[in-house]
Amino acid sequence: MSSRVKEARGGRGSGPLGMFALLGGAYVMVRYTETGRQLRKMMRRDLQAIKERDPAAQTDLEIIACYPGLHAIWIHRLANGLWRRNMRLPAQLVAQTGRFITGIEIHPAAVIGEGLFIDHGAGVVIGETAEIGENVTMYQGVTLGGTGKEGGKRHPTVGDNVVIGAGSLLLGSITLGDNVKVGAGSVVVNNVPANSTVVGNPGRPVISDGARVGIPDIDYTHLPDPVAEAMKCLVRRVVQLENELDEVRSATGVEPKHPWSEAILLEVGDACDPPRPDGDRGE
Repeated sequence: MSSRVKEARGGRGSGPLGMFALLGGAYVMVRYTETGRQLRKMMRRDLQAIKERDPAAQTDLEIIACYPGLHAIWIHRLANGLWRRNMRLPAQLVAQTGRFITGIEIHPAAVIGEGLFIDHGAGVVIGETAEIGENVTMYQGVTLGGTGKEGGKRHPTVGDNVVIGAGSLLLGSITLGDNVKVGAGSVVVNNVPANSTVVGNPGRPVISDGARVGIPDIDYTHLPDPVAEAMKCLVRRVVQLENELDEVRSATGVEPKHPWSEAILLEVGDACDPPRPDGDRGE
């Protein structure tokens, strides 16, 4: 038998043996080392986070097999470990593989805390210098991106217990405090204090009386809208001014042109009536 045939046979045989050796080494590392114990603890926390926040989640096996957000996080941890060991190219290749598999792009250098839940996940982008705290929930289409070609810290820092709605853009080196909620489709370019809700484009924070917002019961049907509130104020002031003008017309014998009913004033509310110098609110 020629040496080439022996080499070929040896090559074919070494493939399965090498695979078994690799799997065995991985099992020993995960099962018996301190790093492995920490890894198992982190993976259990990831599964628990999904069970806590997704009513559709049933069993561990279903979550492990069918949740791309979980796959993306686990792949990122591998890529991040390579990146921190200065293995930049392998880290980028692992990250791109994860992007191809899950549709979620996470830079290997991004820092992600425990308990992150990426629901659905399609189109999520997390930049190089982004930092994410613990127990964060984000939905599909979220971007933690930069605003240009600036160097250094150029991506957002997200605190603990934050909920980021679908399609939201967090841009630049901004900081979101703990317990913040970001409404779907918001564009956030400024810092957000803790215990706030952010909506709109650009995102405007609405303080919730300093109360803890919590996770992840974001109610999209009752998010405050600062623009709508401002428009209500303007409508009310216009109605009041036109009613006063009609009173002046009536006093001078001119027929009023805008007989607004009090129902309109009640509909838009009276929270934005500016007080008069004598303390009267213009009723």
